[in-house]
Amino acid sequence: MPVGQSKETTAVRLLVEYLKGEGVEYIFGIPGAPLMPFYEALHDMGGIKPILAKHEGGAAFMADGYARAGGKLGVCCSTTGPGATNLLTGVACSFADSIPLLVLTAQVSTSSFGKGAVQESTCHGIDVVEMFKPVTKSSVMLHSPEKMGDVFRSLLRVALSGRKGPVHLNIPVDFMKKNVKAHIVPPNCYRVTAGQFDRNAVKEASRLLLKARHPAILAGNGVNLAGAQKELRRLAELLRIPVATSPKAKGAFPENHILSLGVFGFGASAQAEKYLLSGEVDVLLVVGTSLGEPATCGWDLRLEPSEAMVQMDIDPKEIGKNYPATQGILGDAKAVLNELNYQLERDSRWLEKGPLNEREEKITKFKTGVSRFDAPEKMFSGAVPLKPQRIMKEMRDILPDDAILFIDIGTAMFWALHYFPVYEPDTFYINMGLGSMGHAVAGCIGGKLARPDKPVVALTGDAAFAMNGMEVHTASEIGVPVIWIVLNNGGHGMVYHGERLQFSGKFATGIFKHPIDVAGIGRSLGAEVFEVSDGAGFSSALESALKTEAPCVIDVRVDIEEMPPMGHRIKTLDKIFAG
Repeated sequence: MPVGQSKETTAVRLLVEYLKGEGVEYIFGIPGAPLMPFYEALHDMGGIKPILAKHEGGAAFMADGYARAGGKLGVCCSTTGPGATNLLTGVACSFADSIPLLVLTAQVSTSSFGKGAVQESTCHGIDVVEMFKPVTKSSVMLHSPEKMGDVFRSLLRVALSGRKGPVHLNIPVDFMKKNVKAHIVPPNCYRVTAGQFDRNAVKEASRLLLKARHPAILAGNGVNLAGAQKELRRLAELLRIPVATSPKAKGAFPENHILSLGVFGFGASAQAEKYLLSGEVDVLLVVGTSLGEPATCGWDLRLEPSEAMVQMDIDPKEIGKNYPATQGILGDAKAVLNELNYQLERDSRWLEKGPLNEREEKITKFKTGVSRFDAPEKMFSGAVPLKPQRIMKEMRDILPDDAILFIDIGTAMFWALHYFPVYEPDTFYINMGLGSMGHAVAGCIGGKLARPDKPVVALTGDAAFAMNGMEVHTASEIGVPVIWIVLNNGGHGMVYHGERLQFSGKFATGIFKHPIDVAGIGRSLGAEVFEVSDGAGFSSALESALKTEAPCVIDVRVDIEEMPPMGHRIKTLDKIFAG
């Protein structure tokens, strides 16, 4: 008997049926004439709530934040032409970080293709299908109403299988309300969960790890994406292997664990950097990271271990790309780590416990002698303007361990990566793949909708807040109590410090002549507002914001002269400039 059910419906209603089957709760976007049949179907069929963004870029970021925090499909939509092009940056962020997103865009009627219809964006001019191809796993136009089911199932399978990512469907408006005969198929019948692995590769990895004298683990965001944090911890504890994470994977391993070295790469902890670059690591297990610039201190050659690098990734293109992999293991991090743990337990029955205890004692002694933080005394500074290090300490002291943080690009990124320890998995999100400013400002709204039972905080700078700050109004409209902590230093702090270090400060292009009134913007958009200039004031503001069932903006005046831990980025830029 065929799986699923047959029925007669319209193409756009069939689309909504499949979205409901995937458990979609929200769609982020802005309506427009060619998109209205889709909004009509959402209204008539119920069950999915449209969220009205202030800009399509914000809609894509919100859908991305929803997918990151919720671990499921995010959906954004726009009308044709400029509505679609406005989505591009947010979709590119999802593509760079392997976040599953469905991007729906409307198109003018097929009868008007090539005739100069208002906002036409077909192959006869500004072709949005082609435009989305480099930033999605698949970008197609629906070429027939009758093919909606086949095309849509294909897109969902592509988005949610293997290395996940965004897909794009462009729908001509005259197809949307056409009647079609549909055979509706449940999700488990058109896509499968990745669980395959190479058993021989796992056995070889076990052998290499068991014979290692000074092994280490570098965990990437593939651990988080696969939900493999428990499996990673089990492996580390089994063999007493110290763990560093890439910046994007911060929190994949609890940073208060004795085996944690903290972040390696951008914002690196001194412990991770000294241990992994010491030349003593003989076997390095790399899980779910492509070993790009942010995760390798600018491709530092000292990261290569003396004996073997075991690299595990769901994407074969990433294995051995930047460093030679002695043993590559293709597969989903959760499935492979789980099997590797079983293999290690089988193979380690002969292993003496004494050497493992000695390894843990050595790690403890190493961490005692190397401070994790640069200039830790500044975390307690009472100076005004406020030191960002102090803000990080107060945040960690006040926020519950399971509070969810969205971190924006800029100096806020470096401060958080280095000075804010993360103890719980799936609580720290940053778009390091593309590195788009303003992502956290909007993404946190989607994050809160995905995890309404957790406090959600966005840490951003005033320059990033300026890019998507209007989405505070979106949160106010739908009553989502997100907290924005805005490090207000009067400009683009990372640009300012880069100019000082690389060009001796002979020019400053990133400073605002008229500082942004962050508090005034927040107030005008319906948020509760706190203006802060000292440590005690910040602590009080954050404690009050956590109790407030409304969006809150905390405008924190911080010292722009305080240099963030961005040395590796500057060294890499120096190499690039030198050719």
